[in-house]
Amino acid sequence: MSRVLLCGSRGFIGRHIAAQLRAQGHEVLESHRLGIDFSRDLAPADWRPRLAGLDAVVNAVGVLRSSAARPMEAVHHRAPAALFEACAEQGLRRVIHISALGIEGSATEYARSKRAGDAVLLSLREQGRLDGCVLRPSIVFGRGGASSRMFMQLARLPLLVLPAAALRARVQPVAVQDLAQVCARLLAAHPPGPALLHAVGPRALTLAEFVAVLRRADGAGPARVLALPDWLSRASARAGDHLPMQPWCRETLALLQQDNVADAAPFQAWLERPPIAPEQLRELAWDSV
Repeated sequence: MSRVLLCGSRGFIGRHIAAQLRAQGHEVLESHRLGIDFSRDLAPADWRPRLAGLDAVVNAVGVLRSSAARPMEAVHHRAPAALFEACAEQGLRRVIHISALGIEGSATEYARSKRAGDAVLLSLREQGRLDGCVLRPSIVFGRGGASSRMFMQLARLPLLVLPAAALRARVQPVAVQDLAQVCARLLAAHPPGPALLHAVGPRALTLAEFVAVLRRADGAGPARVLALPDWLSRASARAGDHLPMQPWCRETLALLQQDNVADAAPFQAWLERPPIAPEQLRELAWDSV
């Protein structure tokens, strides 16, 4: 058993990681119970007192939209950088950081801030100061996920209208249960796991193909698919910027316009079985945690 600080334990991915770690006997300390604030705790000194007696840290904090209360630069870069540096200073070597796939060539604020946070941990790993691992998942599917709800809603529609560029882009949906299981295995790995691991499902699909898979799992036939003109896609995304409770916004549109895929073999090796197939994701979306 180890004592693990889990940042983001109330989020979709964090809840599943917490359940997986506790099922394996780890003691999980949740960041919100320690008064941790990723918009405010931006220096290593803010983190050092909270790391005493810990064996590992998992960071699953992330936001899709920047706001005054939770600016992306702080949440994705400056706070994680301070946390990682404090871990290195305290000799707390095992750190797992949940990032995102598809950020490498993106100019969005989301991608830029994510890359900056990743770079800090990868640099500390290269210097030999931490045994950190950056986990970059594709679209994560499961109960309680905002993107999961969006795709399930799309799968119920007889007419599927998607941005033209997004229809061409491919995703590789990964079950949140698989992601949580690999995260737990990386924490326990001796020697340490890789510095960077892409968390992906078994095969790549276009967005339309993924929705079709969900429809078939529900016993429905193919939906009619229409491409939304670029100008209308941008307009709807701008409108979504003003609706903070749903995931559609300009950042989402930009991210969906590029491939979000990787080789599944390294992730499968850590999972020690084939990743859950897209055909099974609809049923698993309603599993409880």
